[in-house]
Amino acid sequence: MKTIVTTVLAVLLLSPLAVAQQAPLKIGYVNSEKIIAELPEAKESQQKLETMVKGWQDEIEKRSQALQGKFEEYQKQANMLNESAKQARQKELVEEEQKLNVYRQEKQQELAVQREKVMKPIQEKVFKAIERVAKDKKLSFVFDRANEVPVLYADPTFDYTPDVIIYLKRGGK
Repeated sequence: MKTIVTTVLAVLLLSPLAVAQQAPLKIGYVNSEKIIAELPEAKESQQKLETMVKGWQDEIEKRSQALQGKFEEYQKQANMLNESAKQARQKELVEEEQKLNVYRQEKQQELAVQREKVMKPIQEKVFKAIERVAKDKKLSFVFDRANEVPVLYADPTFDYTPDVIIYLKRGGK
């Protein structure tokens, strides 16, 4: 009985090795940033985001210059103001600066939300294309050189970025 159990365990443990020897492990990599940069809809989305940001930057610059002007005016008049007037003006300047900082943070958060909203469908499309190319090329693993995964060396013959770009340009066919 003990030898039957040992034999069964040996067969079960060695079976994956036999399967692994039959099907070689095939690995490839892509650069998702490069793929996304090639997509017309990604370029269009990036331009929309940049236009949005430009408007916000202009507003922040305008507010910042107005605040700077008020501060310079305060500095010119500071010697002529009594202590309570100085404190009131200083408080007003600090409050305006805080409002400007809050506006800036709100717009940064809004940009992050908009970028996620716009890029998520594009990223999903790219990941589906990567998956399709990986299946077509019978790849076991696909790494992304654009991310934090440290790929210290990659043979260009295993770069499937062009294949994914071609797949996407053909409309996913």
